[in-house]
Amino acid sequence: MADTRPTRLASWLLAILSLILLLGWVLYSGAHQMGYEWQWQRVGPFLGEWKDGDFYPGPLLSGLLVTLQVALLSLAGTLVVGCSVVSLRLLPSRLGPWLAVTYLALVRTTPQLVQLYILYFLLGPMLGLAPLACAVLSLSLYQGAFTAEVLRAGIQAIPSGQWEAARSLGLSRAITLRKVILPQLVRIVLPPLTNELVSLIKHSALVSVIAIFDLTNEGRTLVADTFLTFEVWFTVAALYLLLTLTLSACSRALARHLDPEQQGR
Repeated sequence: MADTRPTRLASWLLAILSLILLLGWVLYSGAHQMGYEWQWQRVGPFLGEWKDGDFYPGPLLSGLLVTLQVALLSLAGTLVVGCSVVSLRLLPSRLGPWLAVTYLALVRTTPQLVQLYILYFLLGPMLGLAPLACAVLSLSLYQGAFTAEVLRAGIQAIPSGQWEAARSLGLSRAITLRKVILPQLVRIVLPPLTNELVSLIKHSALVSVIAIFDLTNEGRTLVADTFLTFEVWFTVAALYLLLTLTLSACSRALARHLDPEQQGR
């Protein structure tokens, strides 16, 4: 079978480029009708600049690094929360599932911004939490609820007969989990988990409201200082797009590596 990956990648990149060009043309036309004067030459120092052979990151690049820090810490917290909740959900007792369902109902039916404010203004001072800790905890609790449902669906998608087949072969529970169940679970939940991580990166923009100087906060400050509304926000959007596209590409590569059926696609 011929390797169609280069063709698929080229089509994917062409579609993204076409969409970016279309959006750029629409926005440029609208700005031109308003008489807006573009000043893209002023954006470079906002990303960073070289001085005396050393690179000094600008406010947007510094904010991007803060966004990455928040996203990575929240990802770890999301996985911990998701695994804990799904473990409670699958317990044979009544208390565990009741606690998990109550948590899911509270988190998934209230706005994340409201949860962030409650953590920052109420629980943060009571527990002595820094703004970064409040942001990471809020994102972890919110995305953990959705991640728990993804993991639960993945576990339930694996036929229970595979546990019985492994026992009949004399495999221990630990070996069965590591060699039989987990590889299948990763292949099943990887695409939806990637979507959750992309959502986590986008939702991290909310932490700018609690004095965390992430990418969105730095962009807002630059717009207020320079009045370069379109240039700054287009650059911020492009940086977020770069993050999410890189993550999606890594996820697809990992999925092909884990699934032999996709390695030739």
